[in-house]
Amino acid sequence: MVLRRQIARVRYEPADRIWLAALSWLVSRERRRKAFRGHPTALLAWHRQLIARKGRFTRHHRPGRPSTAPTVKQLVLRLARENSGWRHHRIQGELARLGYPIAPSTVWEILHAAGTDPAPQHSGPTWRQFLNPQAHGIIAADFLHLDTISLKRLYALIFIEHGTRRVHLAVVTARPTAQWATQLLNLDS
Repeated sequence: MVLRRQIARVRYEPADRIWLAALSWLVSRERRRKAFRGHPTALLAWHRQLIARKGRFTRHHRPGRPSTAPTVKQLVLRLARENSGWRHHRIQGELARLGYPIAPSTVWEILHAAGTDPAPQHSGPTWRQFLNPQAHGIIAADFLHLDTISLKRLYALIFIEHGTRRVHLAVVTARPTAQWATQLLNLDS
């Protein structure tokens, strides 16, 4: 009956295993070895499955991820309310520092369920808006080399005004030394 139910390979169900174990005392030990050839790992796998099934029936729990504690949900909403510029990753980091390990996606779900925007737009200026007024006060310095028609190399110190994008040539020399560069840098400051 067991073999008729199988298509490709014999697969014993728990009830079949019980019957085979009960009837095995009728068969001699040597004939049993021939009939039930197997590897010890198969026996260990069967034992692991048996233990897993036993554990499944003794504990009753809901499948899936456990729900987040209400106190953690309240803390997430409070952090979002008090710090409107924080996004869900920042809130998750602060919770981790406080000892509440929680995923950023969970923080996002809590904020989304509460009707709070999980990733608010920053109210400050953009980088372009911030840097444009600062550009008039920024001056950059750079050393560069120039090759002449007679293949002579000259070294120059230039200054660039970011606001007007003007280049100012400060000093040119054919033989730069460490003292020359240090003197120029001290003049700059």
